Amino acid sequence: MTTHAISRFPVPDLAALPADLQKLFYDVSEKAGFVPNVFWVLAHRPDELRAFWAYHEALMRRESGLSKGEREMIVVATSAENNCLYCVVAHGAILRIYEKSATIADAIASNYKKADITDRQKAMLDFAIKTCNRSQDIGEDDFAILHQHGFSDDDIWDIAAITGLFALSNRMASLTSMRPNAEFYALGRDFPIAGS
Repeated sequence: MTTHAISRFPVPDLAALPADLQKLFYDVSEKAGFVPNVFWVLAHRPDELRAFWAYHEALMRRESGLSKGEREMIVVATSAENNCLYCVVAHGAILRIYEKSATIADAIASNYKKADITDRQKAMLDFAIKTCNRSQDIGEDDFAILHQHGFSDDDIWDIAAITGLFALSNRMASLTSMRPNAEFYALGRDFPIAGS
């Protein structure tokens, strides 16, 4: 396998980063066991990394009617729609861990409509994909369908906001040729395969 740089832009040394970002990198490494390449790549512009991470945490960690796994389903499905290798691989790993499933991320990235998920989750992803591709067409019918599946207006905001944040992330990953960490490919693959 060919080794590629993790970004086409310069990647800073840890020691050159401001103290708050050094602490962020340390904290993330302590939790994950490594620093995901998105941090290294976005650290090329420290203020933008701070802003991105603050919005990520505000959105992905808030109290919500969406589970952590459902939030990651949105990231994986819309990142696949945007052909973002980094986000499909990285968030696919997180999804496998949250859902305790070795196969769910691959199924959602390939064709969520055929994935072994609930009708509620398929409706959520239908809306996320519409937001991804045709947000100008969102209307009351979309809200009505989601309400029928038990989503509140706040949940609908979350679906759209996650889609929007990762549209930015997907495009920056493509711009920078961001490479997934090798660790992501293996994470969450050790769960039993359903039906086997």
